[in-house]
Amino acid sequence: MKKYILKAFMLVALGAGMTSCGDTFLETDYYSGIDTEDALTSISKISTALNGTYYNLYHYSFAGNYAINIGDIPTDISYWNGKTGHFDGIYTFTIVDTDTYLNSIWEYGYKVADNAARIIEAIPALYENATEEEKAELELYLAEAYSLRGYAQLMLTNIFCHQIKVNGTDFSSEPGIVVINTPIPAFEKVSRSTIGQSYEAVLSDLNNAISHFDAAGGDRGQLQYFGKAAVYGLLARANLYMENWDAAMSNAQKALDAANISTLTYGNDSYKALYNSETSNTESMFALAITASQNWSANSSGTLWSSYNYSPSPKLQALYGENDCRTSIFAWDSQSTPEVPIFKGGKFSHFSSGNPAYATHYIVNAPEMFLIIAEANLYSANGTINNAQKALLTVAKRNSDITSVGDLPSTKENLMSFIKDERARELFQEGLRLYDLRRWDEMAEVNATQAPNISFVYTNYKISNLVFPIPSAEVNTGYGVAQNENWSSTLPQRN
Repeated sequence: MKKYILKAFMLVALGAGMTSCGDTFLETDYYSGIDTEDALTSISKISTALNGTYYNLYHYSFAGNYAINIGDIPTDISYWNGKTGHFDGIYTFTIVDTDTYLNSIWEYGYKVADNAARIIEAIPALYENATEEEKAELELYLAEAYSLRGYAQLMLTNIFCHQIKVNGTDFSSEPGIVVINTPIPAFEKVSRSTIGQSYEAVLSDLNNAISHFDAAGGDRGQLQYFGKAAVYGLLARANLYMENWDAAMSNAQKALDAANISTLTYGNDSYKALYNSETSNTESMFALAITASQNWSANSSGTLWSSYNYSPSPKLQALYGENDCRTSIFAWDSQSTPEVPIFKGGKFSHFSSGNPAYATHYIVNAPEMFLIIAEANLYSANGTINNAQKALLTVAKRNSDITSVGDLPSTKENLMSFIKDERARELFQEGLRLYDLRRWDEMAEVNATQAPNISFVYTNYKISNLVFPIPSAEVNTGYGVAQNENWSSTLPQRN
């Protein structure tokens, strides 16, 4: 069978054939597009392949919906009204290894990783006869390919593996993902690396991305393409999860510096304007190429957080102060009732059109960086409570009742409690809550029911134990991907 990589431009959705029964998802070369036997032999073909890799990234099966929302849906900050069945198994923790969402995340995550690896492997051969201008272009494409692979593998590791660190306890020796350092040949057996090795691969890719951006003389300076600020932001996020506090702080500050961001937006109107359209968020460092004319419609995140069931949980809503500008984007459909709430999109509202299906994902954003700096300062030997307070204040001032560090807690314990709540308030709909709850070893409340008088089906759930199953379609191919042992025992038991 010929080898293929997907040919799809960022703003043009092309139909792609699914792997046949028995084919492993790691073989990402059965898709309509460029023949890899002689495909990546010119800069223009590299550019096309890179665009195809971006397309796979922002597909609704990956960062355009599923891979992001799985980080919020099964947590305490979301509420499912039960009207449709989207993500219901994930939300209620009735998870199976044939789950459609998990299947799709795995498949598209590896499409991104493997296609990026093909680009990384192909580019060096083009240097010999390239002009200096062309070499700079190739360096840029290398940087973006490393960024794409690093992000995809970070997401796959977080979703399909144990949290690498849980409140100081190291799980890096547990099974990780199949690391794609080089393209996977068709029908080749593979094996899972450890979580530690998976994170090492992520950090290596992201650091390589920075080096190649430097060699290229910078990045594109466009929100829909990876650039230095976003990569530093991902390095900060990964190091936070690894409890590498100094590296987390340093990279978060580098992200802010690269994006030239030192403060945030305050006030209802200004905050709401951040979510006006696909390029309106001036606090973002990387967003997907989803627009009013090129979107996933019914499969979009905006639809999920509106007509398809999901809304901020009553628990989350209660965390906001009366004068918090972030609630300016919380609105409810005319058919909404307290018992069956129907949200109108939140960060996916796309206010310029009023259609949540047109909204994009803002993947790496400045507020997260300030919150990383705040948290890391509490645990680093080089950090201070005062520096934690100052970084936290930049975000917390979204609540206009908070104006100075004097309005924030002054002890490490109380300040950390505030940071936890602030991350819930600020990062809602950005898909990070699950990993926060797991790494903090929270005894979680999940599967909320019976609005508006909420009760949780599961309380005191040790959510740090949660490990999603590897899709059975992958495991059963026999190409070497082992299942997470006893994954079903990590699910909560009914109270």
